Amino acid sequence: MDRISVGRAGEEAAVAFLKKKGYRILERNVRSRSGEIDIVARHGGTVCFLEVRTRRGVATHALPLESVDARKQRRLAGLAMAYLKRRGWWARRARFDVVSVLMDEGRPRIAVVQNAFSLSDIPFMS
Repeated sequence: MDRISVGRAGEEAAVAFLKKKGYRILERNVRSRSGEIDIVARHGGTVCFLEVRTRRGVATHALPLESVDARKQRRLAGLAMAYLKRRGWWARRARFDVVSVLMDEGRPRIAVVQNAFSLSDIPFMS
């Protein structure tokens, strides 16, 4: 399986997992010139911007969650703010979740970190 196929399989597994956990998927692969938001969902009364990180096999280097660095956080925050503005959702609660998918012999092991970061955690965003 190539890198793109692994990523797609990871995202599909993440969506199924999130639905079981009570997330309502609003949109997937929201693209703009600045980048992409993997999943936008609602969880309770909160709009969630989810970044899905997939790795094959046993993680020998950085875990998927560790790969969402400050640069990626800044990009996601900008994309999320633009998304909320376009929809007139400024007053809604929002958060950033990261979904870790480890594909171990074709079987996904999934973990979700809610509130993985906030705008105040991101240098130059607060």
